[in-house]
Amino acid sequence: MGVMTNPMARPAQQPGNLPTPPSGWPVGSYGTYAEAQRAVDHLSDQHFSVEDLTIVGVDLMQVERVIGRLTWPKVIGGGVASGAWLGAFIGAFIGIFTNQILAAIMFCVLGGIVFGVITAAIPYAMTRGQRDFASTMQLVAGRYDVLCEPKSAERARDLLARLAI
Repeated sequence: MGVMTNPMARPAQQPGNLPTPPSGWPVGSYGTYAEAQRAVDHLSDQHFSVEDLTIVGVDLMQVERVIGRLTWPKVIGGGVASGAWLGAFIGAFIGIFTNQILAAIMFCVLGGIVFGVITAAIPYAMTRGQRDFASTMQLVAGRYDVLCEPKSAERARDLLARLAI
């Protein structure tokens, strides 16, 4: 789970949209984001004013999960595959406008493979063996608190007490 943003979120209330600490009273605490999300969904289903709620990740950790060892064949193979897909997409797009779909796809796939190998090989070579593994990064929390504006916190607690997570 990476950093999650919500395009519908209200902007911060300070000038310049600087990050602000969350406000409100805790109405629930959950071990996973999915549980906190389920709690907010439950409140929404009960016609609760969800605009008064905030999910806050507490005790944040950056977690890097190692997914495999990198070798030159894997790096080159990944560059070939990603370059071929990109080339096929661009070739199909160009082919639509030139009425030479097959030729455009073949030419762009070859160019994409060259581009993909170069863009994969250069960063890997620059690590000089210091990072011979692939990984994914996540920002996770030790717990997720649901906060509510004081005016409706008591009702939120009552409604969440009925939810068995």
